[in-house]
Amino acid sequence: MTLIRNVTGTAFVVAEFRAEENEASCPLYRDPIVPLFLDEETEKAAARISASFPPIKKMIRLRTRYLDDQLDERLSLGYQQIVVIGAGLDTRAVRKSAPSVDYFEIDDEITLEFKKAKFDRNRIDTKVRFIPGNYVSNGLFELLKKSDFDTGHLTHFIWEGNTMYLTEAAVDEVLADIARHVRQFTISFDYVSEDVILRTTGDPEITSVVDRFGAMGAPWIYGISDIRGLAEKAAMSISENVKVADLYRAYWPGQPVDSAIYDHYSICTLASVGS
Repeated sequence: MTLIRNVTGTAFVVAEFRAEENEASCPLYRDPIVPLFLDEETEKAAARISASFPPIKKMIRLRTRYLDDQLDERLSLGYQQIVVIGAGLDTRAVRKSAPSVDYFEIDDEITLEFKKAKFDRNRIDTKVRFIPGNYVSNGLFELLKKSDFDTGHLTHFIWEGNTMYLTEAAVDEVLADIARHVRQFTISFDYVSEDVILRTTGDPEITSVVDRFGAMGAPWIYGISDIRGLAEKAAMSISENVKVADLYRAYWPGQPVDSAIYDHYSICTLASVGS
């Protein structure tokens, strides 16, 4: 099992939180695949994180539902390619498979080999194209062009749980790279506010979770305070930008919003101009 002490290791923690929704009486989604990746070690690691900051479990589950909904919409519109950047233990290539739709997953080789082995062992057939590599240092399209990616096809990018671990320059370059190469696209990603990174939210619970991820060797170092400015810089338009607090109220009406973090955590969908 991969050691749960780096950015790669957080994929197992996220998977544990995502799997919990399967036990809900009225689940936001179903993910029958994710339990294949989990064991006693991942359960303990997730318990340590959630003990220090319980809301993080709901953050993961809410963003999973939102990103699933965005993907479903793109598939209904005839998108032909789905690229999952920093895929980790994402299962959408199996859960959301569709005829004539190609999935591409980019992550480090160890993570992808682990994932592929689990699929093979459980006889799960998927058309996903695993692309090992670091999309920041290797370049997103340097990796994609080796895997029959078609820049002329309608493409949706999913960039989940990544931006907070990157520098501003790296985030800018990924977005610019997509805008340079793909004719028509959308990209959905989550981000924290700059106040979270600067520890100026005034909420000690939020500061504690930032400190905890830092102690795991996966520090949050980048937040976004101006999503409109980011979109304009990348030559993209904002299709949607929503605070997770609003998703909480929409998906769980009547339940009190139990942390300030939901107002400092957002998910957006940007699009190529004209899409």
